[in-house]
Amino acid sequence: MSANSSTVGQLLFQGPTCVGWKQVVESAVYHLANCILLFGFMAGSGVYGCFYLFGFLGTGYLCYVLWGWFDACGLDVVFWSCLLTVVCLLQLAHQVYRLRMNTLPEEFDLLYKTLCLPLQVPLCSYKEIIHCCQEQVLTLATEQNYAVEGETPINRLSLLLSGRVRVSQDGQFLHYIFPYQFMDSPEWESLHPSEEGTFQVTLTAETECSYISWPRKSLHLLLSRERYISRLFSALLGYDISEKLYTLNDKLFAKFGLRFDIRLPSLYHVLGPSSSSDGGPESEKEEEEGSEPGWSPAQAASTAVQPSPPLVPTTTLPAHAPRARPSRPDSSPLVSRTPLQISSQVTSRGRVPLAPIHTPEL
Repeated sequence: MSANSSTVGQLLFQGPTCVGWKQVVESAVYHLANCILLFGFMAGSGVYGCFYLFGFLGTGYLCYVLWGWFDACGLDVVFWSCLLTVVCLLQLAHQVYRLRMNTLPEEFDLLYKTLCLPLQVPLCSYKEIIHCCQEQVLTLATEQNYAVEGETPINRLSLLLSGRVRVSQDGQFLHYIFPYQFMDSPEWESLHPSEEGTFQVTLTAETECSYISWPRKSLHLLLSRERYISRLFSALLGYDISEKLYTLNDKLFAKFGLRFDIRLPSLYHVLGPSSSSDGGPESEKEEEEGSEPGWSPAQAASTAVQPSPPLVPTTTLPAHAPRARPSRPDSSPLVSRTPLQISSQVTSRGRVPLAPIHTPEL
């Protein structure tokens, strides 16, 4: 033990044991190898940083192999340099394999860059999401229905990748769905996992469309298992539904010149088609003026046939003639009808209101 400590002390505190330093400088290959190693250790992090690091290190150790073979003439130098070069090449091959495994199809890669990358969604979580939809891209032909009102069950959630989809109800156009928007987010949020239902709107492709679709049960299992993905979908679906509501609001503004608060009752009663029995304000006016309560049609006809009696002068003051009712100008159903009329119209259709309809006048 004392002999070993004395040897270490001699190496540390006594001068170098070299008898004489070499006067000849090593060849250029040796210095090139050191320069390459110096640049290699300046690499950053990440996959591309690993490519930079092991690429420069492998090249530098290869230069050491050449220097040990031609100049140093040392078998140990050649052996260790060859071993380090092989290790660097294996690391490069591993990085290429990882990069290839992380490569996504073109549609899913564009979806990740557009929708998930701005939210800093980890790639591993995104892979679980697309694995749930089996990495399949579905298509819709022009004028092909994705869902039919009252017939198609709500058993999936779909996201449009390309094209444009028209949303209508009772033949009345509501709004469009554009790429990277959910096609059935309101229907998804309207049902609990254990409930079943059908679409209340019709979705029709106006152009060639492509989309991805998650089965309802598989997606619910994923959301219940992964809390981060559940929060991500909650944020995306909430934003998508608010965009659809603002689209309806802008449609009303362009049609009536009035902008409504989307937190107020349903916009469907404003956009909904009028029933066939509803003839509009003018027809209601004519009906009110043409018929009086308690008079049958026969009585009205007999009254019209009877001659009018001769005029007899009297001393009583003549009654004021009723003022003619000014005809109402053509206006939209929203302006011309009161909330009570709208409520009666909705009740006559036999439908449950989607939201409270007694709103303050704007």
